[in-house]
Amino acid sequence: MHKVLPGATASVVHEALAQAIDGVGPLAGAAAAAEKQLAERPGDIDYAIHEVIENNVRMAGVQGFLTNIGGLVTLPIAIPVNVTGLAVLQCRMVAGIAHLRGYDLDDPRVRSAILACALGESVVQAAVKGKRIPATPHGIATAADFDPHLKEVMAGELTSELIARAAGKRLVGVVARRIPIAGGVVGAGADSISTWKVGRYADRELTSVGPVRSVKVKP
Repeated sequence: MHKVLPGATASVVHEALAQAIDGVGPLAGAAAAAEKQLAERPGDIDYAIHEVIENNVRMAGVQGFLTNIGGLVTLPIAIPVNVTGLAVLQCRMVAGIAHLRGYDLDDPRVRSAILACALGESVVQAAVKGKRIPATPHGIATAADFDPHLKEVMAGELTSELIARAAGKRLVGVVARRIPIAGGVVGAGADSISTWKVGRYADRELTSVGPVRSVKVKP
């Protein structure tokens, strides 16, 4: 897979995380998007989190369809796009949840926790058990000290996991990849389900630590 994605290094994930938090093109930053949802029902954090998850799940489904519709022939092009797109959307969703629960998105501990959430619960449990990462996302976000090396470890773990997902080693079957339209449908479903699971995991892990930190919302 590294031959297919030679640029798949930690820097890809770091850039995706920065775009997720700050916004890119027409895609609003995580905090601003989350606050727009909260403004619909002021004070209802659970509603805002539900909407943040649903919105990003829908977008993940669209990009999953578009980057998988070509079948096996387009894999060398589609996989890098899928990896980057999914990383941005899932990190954006988790960052929005973290913001709504009162976490500081500029805190390096929180940013590492966002990457941990994007790995998914089962992968995190295995990584903690194997001592590849020190704690669950909540433990990372609220740790007394921060190890600068951790952000590289988390980025590397997430890069590998996203490549595996995009390559179809988790949810997408080889047979479906051979058929262009079927590949798009299965890819959409796989990315939607993956994003929904990540969102629910982040919802459980990133418990409230304080009031929402307000940000300016662009019109």
